[in-house]
Parts: sequence; C-alpha cells; structure tokens
Amino acid sequence: SHGNKEVFSCRGILLAVQWFWNRGHKDITVFVPSWRKEQPRPDVLITDQYILHDLEKKKILVFTPSRRVGGKRVVCYDDRFIVKLAHESDGIVVSNDTYRDLQNERPEWKKFIEERLLMYSFVNDKY
Repeated sequence: SHGNKEVFSCRGILLAVQWFWNRGHKDITVFVPSWRKEQPRPDVLITDQYILHDLEKKKILVFTPSRRVGGKRVVCYDDRFIVKLAHESDGIVVSNDTYRDLQNERPEWKKFIEERLLMYSFVNDKY
C-alpha cells in the first residue's frame, strides 16, 4: 500500500521491517513472489528493487517460487506460505488481506487468522 496502488514500493517493505525491528522483533520473514526480482515492465512498476536483494541477503526476505510456462507467469499461492509459517512459529501475519479462503481450508488456521492478523496503513513514510 506504500506505493498507492501505482507502484510496488520496496521501501514500504523496508519501513515495515524497520518498525518491527526497532521494537525488538528480530524473527521477521517477508514473502515476495520471485517475479518481483525481474526487470520491471511499464505496466508493473517497482521502486527501490535493490531493497529486496538487501533483505534477502540478511535472511529477512524469502522469494516464493514462480516460473514461465508457454510465455505465461505461473506463481505459487504465497498466502499459504505466509499463514503456514506464522501458524507454525506462533507468529503474527502482517497484511491487509483477510485470508478468507485459507480460513476455510484448515480449521486451525481460522482461529489463528482471526486472532493473529495485524492490519496496517501508511501515512506517507510513516508505518
């Protein structure tokens, strides 16, 4: 949301990570589809892409799999990665997604998502 739905803002990811890090949370994992590593297209803008690589080197960011089949991008369902890791590690999910479909997929995830989902917003560069 940091990019106002106009661009994918990597700086927004960094601001969120820094907000939690500064409050003593060191076990932070960010999931981003691997196609975000690619050269941006005019219709899919991305800013400060180097931040993704820096966070990956620090083992904070994990790229979820994607590939091309017949010229089309095939991506995994990264929401499942997010909820599964948070549930297994007794963490929280920071997202504005409600994960309704995943709440119905596994009964243990429903209660977890209801209680451990932290939604957020940006005001300019304030997380």
